[in-house]
Amino acid sequence: MTGLVGGGNLSRFSSRFGRLSNVYLKERLQGASEYKRIAGYFRSSIFDLVNEEIESIGRVRVVCNSDLDPQDINAAKQAREQLLKERWNDVDDSVESFLRRPRYRRLYEILKKGNVEIRVVSRIDAPFLHGKAGVIRRQDGSASAFMGSLNETREGWAGNYELVWEDSSVDGVTWVDEEFEHLWAIGKPLPDAIVDEIGRSARRVEVQLEELAAEDVAPAALVESSLYRGGEQLMPWQRAFVGLFLHHRQVYGKARLLLADEVGVGKTLSLAGSALVSALLGDGPVLILCPATLTNQWQMELKDKLNIPSAVWLSYEKAWQLDPDEQPLPSVGPEGITKCPRQIAIVSTGLIFHMTEERRLLLKTRKLGLLILDEAHRARGAKGKGAEERKANNLLDFMMTAAARAEHVLLGTATPIQTDVADLWDLLKVLSQGADFVLGDAWSNWRKEARAVPMITGETVPANEREAWDWFRNPMPPAKEADVIFGHVRNAIGLADGKFVASIPYGEIGDDFVQAQFDDDVLTPANGLTFFQKNNPIVRHVVLRRRATLEDAGLIPKIPVDIHPLEGVPAPAMFDGVALRTSASFDAAYEAAEKFTQAFRKRQKAAGLLKTLLLQRLSSSVASGLATARKLLEGRPIDDEEFRLDLGEDKLDVLGEERLHLQTIIDCFERDPSDPKLDAVIFHLQERRWLEMGCIVFSQYYDTVKWIGDRLTGRLPGETVAVYAGAGKSGLFMDGEWKSVDREVIKKAVKERMIRLVVATDAACEGLNLQTLGTLIDVDLPWNPSRLEQRIGRIKRFGQRRDKVDMLNLVYGGTVDEKVYATLSQRMRDRYDIFGTLPDVIEDDWIDDIESLDQRLREFTTKRKQANAFDLRYAESVTEDAHRWELCERVLARTDVTKRLSLGWGEKAP
Repeated sequence: MTGLVGGGNLSRFSSRFGRLSNVYLKERLQGASEYKRIAGYFRSSIFDLVNEEIESIGRVRVVCNSDLDPQDINAAKQAREQLLKERWNDVDDSVESFLRRPRYRRLYEILKKGNVEIRVVSRIDAPFLHGKAGVIRRQDGSASAFMGSLNETREGWAGNYELVWEDSSVDGVTWVDEEFEHLWAIGKPLPDAIVDEIGRSARRVEVQLEELAAEDVAPAALVESSLYRGGEQLMPWQRAFVGLFLHHRQVYGKARLLLADEVGVGKTLSLAGSALVSALLGDGPVLILCPATLTNQWQMELKDKLNIPSAVWLSYEKAWQLDPDEQPLPSVGPEGITKCPRQIAIVSTGLIFHMTEERRLLLKTRKLGLLILDEAHRARGAKGKGAEERKANNLLDFMMTAAARAEHVLLGTATPIQTDVADLWDLLKVLSQGADFVLGDAWSNWRKEARAVPMITGETVPANEREAWDWFRNPMPPAKEADVIFGHVRNAIGLADGKFVASIPYGEIGDDFVQAQFDDDVLTPANGLTFFQKNNPIVRHVVLRRRATLEDAGLIPKIPVDIHPLEGVPAPAMFDGVALRTSASFDAAYEAAEKFTQAFRKRQKAAGLLKTLLLQRLSSSVASGLATARKLLEGRPIDDEEFRLDLGEDKLDVLGEERLHLQTIIDCFERDPSDPKLDAVIFHLQERRWLEMGCIVFSQYYDTVKWIGDRLTGRLPGETVAVYAGAGKSGLFMDGEWKSVDREVIKKAVKERMIRLVVATDAACEGLNLQTLGTLIDVDLPWNPSRLEQRIGRIKRFGQRRDKVDMLNLVYGGTVDEKVYATLSQRMRDRYDIFGTLPDVIEDDWIDDIESLDQRLREFTTKRKQANAFDLRYAESVTEDAHRWELCERVLARTDVTKRLSLGWGEKAP
């Protein structure tokens, strides 16, 4: 100890002369009135050494390093909580919670006691490499400051070699005080979510699946998933859908639901959560049907967010793929489709449309536990000329048979009514297969949409009790229905719980009280709605939540989007209106592509399909058009699963005149490989300074993505350009050099702001959260508004630091893309809900008749408005509920969940 001029002492402590855990901190904190601490990272061990002393101190304030960027620290509260929770969960929670549960319990008690405040600061403001210090004040008014490299852990004080300097002079204490108060002022409070997670960790217990009630399975499995450990969660309406699935499973014995939430609301996680629960509860194999372009997206979403293993059937290879980033298993032939090596199988609807051998085998396979059809509006009927009945297309025909063999059926679409309300009834009839509780029996009024729709909308009402009874009894929902009249009537007529059709006449109910209540409840409107507007098969089995409703409730951020080129603002020189000016070489290549398809049409029935493929790829980029033309000319397979499925057994040979047109395309692009899309991207990144705000560039095709990444790395020296794609194609460009990396590496680097420029395919966009980026460029526009909404949804999220985001859409002038975009653009300029009045998919025949596209979209919007009655029942489920899954303490081990879901079809769990 050394005395100082002006008072106070300077004391030095070293681990060389004794354990500091005994001789310094515990001793100094006994009887202290105040403790200020500049610490390192916030960890469970922060008060491990001095928890008893901390509890007795009047006020304790601690500033911790968060390892977050300043923009993250100052982001919206929800975003900051998410990032800090992700950092907290970096450790192996399953091990740490078990071994250190007492530590968690003590820390939670300390934090809830009220005398301890903790704030976090950014890594830029205070990296905290070794500058750890503190101030201790005692009851008699004296104080001392200390400084050293020591950590807060028991191991740091007792086991490490540490040096500590203690200064009790006024100047020394004031100096450390000022440093602390500066950091305290710029820090942010430790979120309640972290405190809640500490408490959950203290009480966390791993249980066996058999110990859980059905309703507890989902939170017990998901709270340990990457989604929840990363600070995110299923949103309230998504949790509500999983709860509804379980409710229907219990009261009906089978779940039959159509999820018709608007585009961008997150149907995939709602359906995936239900699939997880169904598989864990042992209902049987899960089959997910979706377009070929979405199979990888589904698998990535299941893996990346929910840690759910699944298998994708590769129709061309006749093999299963167990991971989107790995090679498929060996080919097993068509019959292999019935022997999925995972509980959850993902299969392309193209296989079903084209009457393949796999389709036939699937219909003969064992009974399914759960059948999910995504983009279910593709399953529908149509009336031929002069026909009275609608004829089902191949997908609808398959679903009618498969649904009868499935325990549960879930359909997902934002477009239940594409052209006619009968489209919706086609889907309801799928749900009703083997389930008369949906639409009733063959004689039910609800099976006739022409009669049912006016009853649902309130345009017509029953004339008397007997007519009302016919609508009421067939089907009759369970007694657990919210309207108590159903329970009273069931009791009065003795209808068993498992029966849903009452055959007795109204006059034989035999209970005067129930008949009187029936008259009051069923024939008298309430709150401006008729009984059958509130109670009908549609609202029971169709779930529809609107984006605007969720935005108004604060559950989805209202972030305006400026769509460029902006109206009324001078466009860059490469634009002519909303489209890009093209060169004579491009125009000649595009004309040759049209001539090629005209020639091909003369002898091949796949000409329409090939025209769409070639023109869309040519409209994506010069690089994509050139690569496609070369593949066609050389007879190489096109890297497009959906196209190859649609082609079926047809061999894609090009002959004579067709080859000349393809060669013309190649010659034009080789002679002039310049591309105005690249110029527009560079202009906005540099001149409009979008690179400074962070940017993601999207394309449908990997050819375009890789080419854009390669060109950008040459034009932006020193800038890291990430390529984010599926099937092991992700990587980084830096100064022209390419390095293959895993997608997770890119996601982490973007989140930590180490990368600010990403080029991505649509196949990879699900599950990619890029709120650190503020701008988006669509190099091409898929004729699919839901895909566009998924793209903008990558940056229009909680945590987006900009009040408004920018989106640039690039189309070549004189192409079919320009015509489609011109029709869509006005509908895309809504302030917040860009695509809410657009269908999931714009059908190919709408594109073929481009002049009628605007009229088709108007008709769709009108039909959509007519569907307003369908979401009445589910309005309350868009608010936060009391049952918070993120606080679940009785959990399933992730390894146990993975083991269960990794069983193949037909394998039994031990």
